[in-house]
Amino acid sequence: MSGRVVTLGESLGMIRTAGPDGFERAASARIGTGGAEANVAIGLARLGHDVAWLGRVGDDELGARIRRELRAEGVDTIAITDPSAPTGLMLKDASDPGRTVVRFYRAGSAGSRLCPQDIDRLGVPGAAWLHVTGIPLALSATAADAIRHAVGVARAAGTTVSFDINHRARLWDHPAAVPRYREVISLADVVFGGDDELGAVVGRSGGGGSGGPGGSGGPEALARAALALGPGEAVVKCGSLGAGAATSRGWEWRDAVPVTVADTVGAGDAFVAGYISARLEGRAVGDALGRAVRTGAAACRHPGDWEGALRREDLDRVEGDPVVR
Repeated sequence: MSGRVVTLGESLGMIRTAGPDGFERAASARIGTGGAEANVAIGLARLGHDVAWLGRVGDDELGARIRRELRAEGVDTIAITDPSAPTGLMLKDASDPGRTVVRFYRAGSAGSRLCPQDIDRLGVPGAAWLHVTGIPLALSATAADAIRHAVGVARAAGTTVSFDINHRARLWDHPAAVPRYREVISLADVVFGGDDELGAVVGRSGGGGSGGPGGSGGPEALARAALALGPGEAVVKCGSLGAGAATSRGWEWRDAVPVTVADTVGAGDAFVAGYISARLEGRAVGDALGRAVRTGAAACRHPGDWEGALRREDLDRVEGDPVVR
């Protein structure tokens, strides 16, 4: 498989601490952008794929920055300007080593006003792959309807659909979210989730270790339970342990690539981009996992949400000689 990937969701402006002090005392901070679906789009573009992102932004400087950065990264950017709502904002505090706290200011944002009528601009029927996440399902009724509509159009057109659960506890709790997640998973070809996320969806506790050990809560068992909901591939992300995927043909596991971690935010999106990239090229599930753990690991080395995403020429250099001669 090859062809165009399309995705949609909310991109936000981002302000992150630049030193050891949190926002309460920091004298300066860095400005950037982020958002799960846009991060995946950038990851795919850097790996050489034709990719489009659709979303709404405010008629403001942060909206202009999102548009500029996505386009500069080679993403076909369909950023609908909403003059009556602001671009959402996230504050990212990484002042505590090994821990990142992200706070969102997105209530009433332009991105939350995404609606089904916007989807026609994305050209889903002509795409090879549609990627969506669970985040818009929580943002507003219209954004949730937009996701359902996009998935319905993709299914009717024979476009491959992937869904990353991407649960956001600050937006909603599992009892409210799980029925919505299961609805989309039942229509997806590929589902991605952390072991805790898949555990919530299938009603089992997460856990387990390398290789997907047996037991009711192990990665393999969770992925197989997710398969029973309808997708053809269920990919479980287990952080520093690695990742696995279940299909009707069996179970694959790849250990994580060890790296020096600067920030894990955005690593899951880079992982997804690597997996989709390999599958678009017709590579086997095990090979896709191998690429995904490398792209995910590389993203951990950078404090930005997407800036550490690998380029195609860097796929085989996750940790190596820092000097190129």
